[in-house]
Amino acid sequence: MEWTRRRFLGTGASALGVLGLSACGGSGSSTPRVQVEVPPDVVSAAGPYKGSSLGMLSQKLYSDRANAALDRSLQAFAKATGTTVENSLVSSDTGDLVAKTDAAVKAGNPRDIAFFNDNRFVAQFHNLGDLVDVTDVVTELSARYGEPAAESRNFCSFGGRWFAIPYQFVGSGAFARKDWLQEKGIALKESYTWAEMRDICLEISDPSKRRFGWGLTVNRSGDGNGFLEYLIYGYGGSITANDGRKVTFNSPETIDAVEFVRDLYTNPKYKPMLPPGIESWTDSSNNENWLAGILGFTRNQYSLYADSKATKNPVYANTHPFIDCTGPASRRPLAWCQSQAFVIFKGAKNPELAKVMAQYLVSGTPLLGVSKDATGLAMPAWEKVWASDEFYLRGDPAFPMLHKLATQPLPITTTTGNAFPQAPSPGEQATLQAYVLTDMMQEVLRGTPGKDAVATAHQRIVRIFEQQGIAQ
Repeated sequence: MEWTRRRFLGTGASALGVLGLSACGGSGSSTPRVQVEVPPDVVSAAGPYKGSSLGMLSQKLYSDRANAALDRSLQAFAKATGTTVENSLVSSDTGDLVAKTDAAVKAGNPRDIAFFNDNRFVAQFHNLGDLVDVTDVVTELSARYGEPAAESRNFCSFGGRWFAIPYQFVGSGAFARKDWLQEKGIALKESYTWAEMRDICLEISDPSKRRFGWGLTVNRSGDGNGFLEYLIYGYGGSITANDGRKVTFNSPETIDAVEFVRDLYTNPKYKPMLPPGIESWTDSSNNENWLAGILGFTRNQYSLYADSKATKNPVYANTHPFIDCTGPASRRPLAWCQSQAFVIFKGAKNPELAKVMAQYLVSGTPLLGVSKDATGLAMPAWEKVWASDEFYLRGDPAFPMLHKLATQPLPITTTTGNAFPQAPSPGEQATLQAYVLTDMMQEVLRGTPGKDAVATAHQRIVRIFEQQGIAQ
């Protein structure tokens, strides 16, 4: 697990020294867009902990500007409260984040606080017994800011108690080249079917002009995982039953989804729409190729959208953000995005100061600074924060759609009876961390029949669930 450590000290000279590092972290202008303020009630609440230190572990956002904006907020907090904050930035796609963090907790040496994607990690840490109950913090925030994003209630609470504090609503969705579609007379819609988008990608492709319609990999990566996961859901399959405990992966619907992907990547008909090297892409590759202007369609967090706007890339003006694609079993796009959520680990040395800092970061200028430097990537996780500044609803044409996703009624039910998001499942989260879906797809592309690859993946998932203590 690789991370970058940044230390913020509660003294003027030290804080000033870090400011240059923070401001230079992103692309584009280095001038902070938001003057970060630490409210008097935060300073008062942190008063008993003056002179103490706090260790934080942050999931790295795919935007240097957003990470730098968070640095500025932590720097301001440390300076105003006379505390020391050491923040370690960690990639969530290393595959060993949970194991190494759990080991630190069990050894009695955890970070005080961390934030991670709630739907990828919180259930695993809760299942391992690593998390402190934070219902008191969520109750206080709810009284102040209303309801959290709909999906966070599903992934952050267990048995009526909260073990994670919603922090940011992370914009994610699909993106198409508006100009390429319009050249072909293709309508701009809020969603498309997967088959429809596949055919659109072929129609808008022209390798002689370095235009490649399809921008999704099935290589071992978070993006590859996400594509296969939601495609399978849209076809009516699922990793688990709605209770999050029974593995149901091996189904005709899952096999149909896998065969759709096999045909797309191996049928010579679709070769013109596949960019060179797509079979070996990593998580940053679709961002890079999108910003290079050679892709017609991709799915991603809003990092690529934020970067295109921040760097004044002409791709930004030609981007059509839409909710997502639907499969044969889904009437609505299976899109609920995700939240970053704070967790406090058992054995933390300064848990009360961690609670104060979490409440400081979820709103006001600390969140606004990150949000303005990461267009659509870091949005409010709390209902009333959306209305706290006009930027959140009017700062970009894509924001009303993101607000709709954050507040939509859940679950979304497929024709096969699956209701998403399903109950939080440490087994499912561990399955995705182990890249079972992408490994399965690689076997299919090497010639293994889809039904055999799905059956093998099913057995691998069963073993992972049993390792998590979930008997099958």
